[in-house]
Amino acid sequence: MAKAPTSPALRERYDRRQAQVVDDAARVFADRGYDQTSVQDLSDAIGLAAGGIYHYFGGKEQLLISICDRLMDPLLDEARALTATPGDAATQLRAVVRLWVAHALEHRDHMLVFQQERHVIEHGDQWRAVRSNRKAFERLVQDLLARAHAERAPGGDRRLLLAALLGMVNHSVQWYRPGGRLKPEQIADGYLDLILPPGSA
Repeated sequence: MAKAPTSPALRERYDRRQAQVVDDAARVFADRGYDQTSVQDLSDAIGLAAGGIYHYFGGKEQLLISICDRLMDPLLDEARALTATPGDAATQLRAVVRLWVAHALEHRDHMLVFQQERHVIEHGDQWRAVRSNRKAFERLVQDLLARAHAERAPGGDRRLLLAALLGMVNHSVQWYRPGGRLKPEQIADGYLDLILPPGSA
């Protein structure tokens, strides 16, 4: 893996190209499977020499980590920003779930790869940051969900509600098609209508 340039202009171009390789790799891995795709297969699919991939990444696993980071890092940062604004828990939860659904659908390939390789991500020191961000996001949603329910309907199994919401949102990438009947915001609101007590937000 080549060292990133220090010149601002060159670094911007390097970062932009590296991000494009991540997005292209996510598309190929989502379609063919991570394990079934060699570096040469990937190079052929995205029109970049194998040496070009190693220019940006130390190997396939580092590329997979970058795919997961590109999925989780901005989602967690934006969700934290939303919860830092004033508002009751149910309103904040609705904003976060709308963000979450839109982000997952926009990064459909990254989400599919993340789901396919979940068994790998759960183990190994190299995945610690990915696991940490995933758990931090889940805790954020779980806290909002617990507070929103406490305001309207005390009691209930909060972990079960979180599992249901995680399952619905994450599965959206399997069936959603752009231009379909429902927009991402409508999907998010529909999920929350199933999860939140009536009148929560």
